[in-house]
This record gives sequence, structure tokens and C-alpha cells, in this order.
Amino acid sequence: MPDLARETLREAFGFEEFLDGQAGIVEEILASRDGLVVMPTGGGKSLCYQLPALCLGGVTVVVSPLIALMKDQVDALMEKGVAATLINSSLSHSEQRERIERMLRGDYKLVYVAPERFRSEGFVAAMREVKVGLLAIDEAHCLSQWGHDFRPDYLRLGKARKALGSPQCVAFTATATEVVRQDIVSVLELEDPFQKVTGFARANLSFNITPVETKAAKFRRTREILEEHRTGIIYCATRKRVEEVSETLNNWGVKCIGYHGGMTEEEREETQDRFIQREVDVAVATNAFGMGIDRADVRFVIHFEVPGSIEAYYQEAGRAGRDGEAAHCELLWNYADTRTQEFFLEGANPGHGTICQVYEHLREEADDQREVHSSIEEIAGAVEVKNGMAVSSSLAILGRAGCLERFDVPGQRRRGTRLSQSAMNSGELEIDRDALEEKERRDRKKLQAMVSLCYGAACRQQAILEYFGEEEPGECGNCDVCRSDYGTDRRAPTESEDLVVRKALSGVARMSRRTGKGWEGIFGRGRIVQMLTGSKSQEILRVRLHELSTYGLLKDQGTAYLNELFHSLHAAGLLVTQHGEFPLVTLTPKGEQAMKGEVRYSIVWPESGGRNSRKGAGEEGEFHPLDPALYARLKELRNNLSREHRLPPYGVFSNKTLEALARIRPTTVEAAMTVKGVGAVKAERFLAPFLDLFRERS
Repeated sequence: MPDLARETLREAFGFEEFLDGQAGIVEEILASRDGLVVMPTGGGKSLCYQLPALCLGGVTVVVSPLIALMKDQVDALMEKGVAATLINSSLSHSEQRERIERMLRGDYKLVYVAPERFRSEGFVAAMREVKVGLLAIDEAHCLSQWGHDFRPDYLRLGKARKALGSPQCVAFTATATEVVRQDIVSVLELEDPFQKVTGFARANLSFNITPVETKAAKFRRTREILEEHRTGIIYCATRKRVEEVSETLNNWGVKCIGYHGGMTEEEREETQDRFIQREVDVAVATNAFGMGIDRADVRFVIHFEVPGSIEAYYQEAGRAGRDGEAAHCELLWNYADTRTQEFFLEGANPGHGTICQVYEHLREEADDQREVHSSIEEIAGAVEVKNGMAVSSSLAILGRAGCLERFDVPGQRRRGTRLSQSAMNSGELEIDRDALEEKERRDRKKLQAMVSLCYGAACRQQAILEYFGEEEPGECGNCDVCRSDYGTDRRAPTESEDLVVRKALSGVARMSRRTGKGWEGIFGRGRIVQMLTGSKSQEILRVRLHELSTYGLLKDQGTAYLNELFHSLHAAGLLVTQHGEFPLVTLTPKGEQAMKGEVRYSIVWPESGGRNSRKGAGEEGEFHPLDPALYARLKELRNNLSREHRLPPYGVFSNKTLEALARIRPTTVEAAMTVKGVGAVKAERFLAPFLDLFRERS
């Protein structure tokens, strides 16, 4: 079978070799195993089910959420001579029936189906007659309520698979935490599935988070990025912002489209096509845009506001640079924007009382057919819910509980609601309150993780990969943090420094409460530092902090040193501050491991206090006067490297770092790394030619 796969790769797709990870996945699928594949955007997921479809018996059914994605892939397959088609809401009932009949005759090898088609019992019944060789679920994170883009239609896929005779099933996604992966396996009831996680890293992307104070500053930065990179996507949190940004870009003379959920399906499809066909350079859109968009030359992705989770951010940013060339991703960060995400979060997590209110209103308004044709806005007004999203979410929850179903109202751009035959009082609803509370807790935790990423000073890609569960990922060397002097000056602790950190973390633990969900902070950084340095202030004595075993444990380090150290521990993800009425400091899971000596970490070490600081001198501690000719040669070397690696010059070494190197003239890596701005990543990537130059002169 491997020979057949390689032959099909060459003859049907025109490729001589598989991309990283593809061969193993194809081999597992051809061995008739269920599976779950997590592969980054641009990694070649589509081939992993398209190629096996040509080798396996029967038809491969691909569940895909967007019409534009289906159309693109079907068109591309047909150009290669592959018998493929699609079934979605753009087709009439007779057209759908005709394509199912052709599937029965074996006319197709691949058929793309929208998930909402499985709402129809008639469609599922018709599909029972089809010999399905493989069921491929694309964008599989959509079926997990713990995922960042949960879609109720995806929940039907487990039952739909059973109705089709439980064919071999493989789920595909670009972003999924361990919890989401477990949920996917459970909902689809995958049997002994192989799981392939090919890695989340995107080496060609530069991730940048830029603090901005005002909307005007956002527009200035956006214009700078447009002038440098030209082709890309700008993500906005709301329709109103999409319209404002796209209008501004049009006034600047930029060819762009605006895309949001308020448009009709036809308008959205037409708008996406204009971007895909390169009629415009920029798409300004809400997060509904981009899933599966096959435009490889996207050179930038801007987030005009903060997304609600790292999963959403990484998936959207990952739409840049699908051709493997360098691309720029930038988030314009203002904490005030989290209010919009809080609004979305509240709308996505209605309380039990709101759900009961919505249900009671529907019972009162239902006609003889148990139907209600009221719009979301009308229901929200009747039950006095300010957030219309809470009504939509309540309907989805009631639908999953079997209390109602939603249907398209003929001739109107709205959906109606039909109560189940066994309509009951709201007090009898079987709604899992614990599950509702758990989902809201997880959603809030995701938003907090996104905020922590924005405030953090660790390598952006490294922090993201750690979030997705990769063990000890390296620094990217290409994000805003890695390019900065601050980012390149991180290093692992010496034995004595590690002892100081463990004592500091122990102090945080002693001043926190341990709960079943982790640590709960009860003091801020200032009070913790006072306790660790042995302060005898009234604030410390009044609450008896001087009685703690960690009191005065770091008095030799000094307040200034510990304040700097705490900033670095926050940036390294060992501590987190809970923002509320008072900012309270607690340990992260990684911080708890570091306290116990169970994990490695790197931080930027404070230059004051008890640190065994690096002196910034060469092997003999000798400093030389600045030689203009040598400095010019160093700049030339640096500029050549920046062109080679497609980085700005400061992305290699800053002028200040070059000046320090010119004065120290190190001939070993160890000596060069005593210079601020020469970290482990940059030393490995860029240092060799500089050391060669210094050795020639020594």
C-alpha cells in the first residue's frame, strides 16, 4: 500500500515527496485506523485525506464548515481529474438528491458536505445507502464545547457516523489543546485512534504584540504594516469595527473587502472569492473569515483587537505565510479591548435562569404546531436579556438537551424554533448546571491566558507552543520579544539563582490559598516582597505575616532586586496576577513545578541585588576603545545576515549590542553571551561570523 500511496502522490497530485508528517498519517489511514490529526495551517492536512480517498474503496465524505473552502478544494481536485463534488445549502433539494444518487452509483471519490446537512433526517437516511469508505472531519475543534469555535451542528456528527454504519473516521484540526483532543475522540467515538500532532510551530511567522494607547495609534501602526507588507488580513472583533477599518483603508486607496456575519451567505461567498481571486489586497473581517481560505501569499495578519483565546489567535494568525515565505503577525494590544471579549464570553455562557426564561417564553408563544417564528432580537426583548448572544446560546443549549430544534423559515432571513413533543415546565429541564459553570470557567481561563500572553515578555511562539502542550519548545528568534535586547538576555539560572527563585516562589505559595483548582492569591506583589525581605511594617505585623516560615528568607537580596525578579518571573510564566479589585499574585502550574525543582526555566535576571551578574567583559575582562573601522565591519556583517534571514537589522543584533561586541572583541561563544542582547538563540543563529572576525584580529 505505501507504494500505491507514493504512486498516487506523483500521478494524481504531481508531488515527488510528502511534506513533514504526511506520510505517517496517510499510512495510518490506509491501515484502516480511526485517527485524530493536529497539523498547523499550511502543513498539508487536505492531502492526508484526499490521497487515501483515491486508494480506498467507496466514497470519502469530508465534513467542512465553509462553502468557500469546499468550492476551492473541489475545483482544484476536478482540475487534477479527481471525481469530486459538494453538498451544501447552495444546492436545491433536487440537486442534492441527484448527487447522492451519483454517489450510490460510485461516480465520486470525494464529496464535501456541510455539517448542517446532518440536521436533516432525510439526508442522513439517504446517505445510509452510500458506501462510505472514509469519513474525514475537517476543522474538528468545532465539535468540542471546550474549543474556541464550538459549532452545535458538529455535535451531530457522532450520531451521524453511527447512522452511516460507523465507517472509518479521521478528524483534522490545526489547533487543539489536550482537553479538546479528548473531546473530539469522545464525541466521534473513535475506536483505538492513532493521534498525530505534527507540531504547532510556524517558523516563517514573526509574532508581534504592540501596546497601543488609542485607536488613532492603531490606525497609524496599521498603515505602517500595510506599506511594508501590502497583502493580508485585518481581524476586528465586531461588525462595526470592520466597517470603520475597511472604510478608512478605502480612503487610503487600499483595495480591500469587509466581511462579517451580518452579510448574507451569497454576499460572504462573493466577498471571499474577491480576496481569493486576488482582486483585492486586504480583507478586513471578523473571526468568521478565513477558515480554509486558500490564498498562500498573505504577508501579514493584524489583530485590531485582542481575540478571546490563544487558540483563536494562533489559528487566525496562522493564515499568514501559507506559501512558507516570511510573514508578519501583529496584535495591537489595549487592555480596554478585553471588554468586548467579556461581552462575547457572557453571551456564550448564559446562566441557568436565563435558559429557563427563554424556554418559558417559547412555550407561551408557541402555536398549534409548537413553532415560534420570533427573531433572536424579539426573544431577547421579551425576556429582557440585554445580550442577544445569550438567547442564541440558550437556544443551542436547549437544542442539545432535546427540548427544541431550529429550522429555516421559508422566504425569510431568519430561523424559527420548534419545541419537542414532550414540552415540559422549565423546572423540569435536564440542564447540567455544573457543565455550564465549568464551560464559563474554562472560557474565562482562555481569555486570561490571552491577556497573559500580551503582557508577557517571553518568546511569543514559545509561550504559544507551551500553551498547546509542547514540552520545552525553543525560542523562535523572530518575534518582537526575541528581537529585543530584553528577550535575548534570558538565560537559565545558576544553582544559587535557582535557590533564590525557589525561595521567592515558596513565599508566594505561603501567602496564597491552595484550592482544588490550583492556587488562589490573597496578597499582591508589594506585600509579598515586604514579607520576603523581613519588613516590620504595620501591614505585615497586623496580619501576622512575620510568623510565616518564609518571612525574611530573602532579606539579603533587597527590595529593588526582588521587585525586578518578580517582573521576570511573571514574564517567564511562573507567576500570574489575578486582575480584580486588587491585583493578587499566585503561582502558575509551571511556577509550582519550578518551586519544587521539577522544571527548567529561563528568565531575564535583575542587574541589582544579590545576583551573580555577568560583567559584560571578554575572557580577560578587557575593554577596548571603540574602533570605527571594526564597528563598520560588524554592521556590514549584521546587515548581510538580516538580508539572508529576511529580518530587520535589529532582529539580528542592535547597534548597542554591536558596540559592546566591538569593545569586548570576544573569541568564544561564552564570552560573547556576556553581552546584553546576545542570547542563546541569536548566538546559535548569528554569532559565528562575528567570532571569526574577532579571531582574525586577535
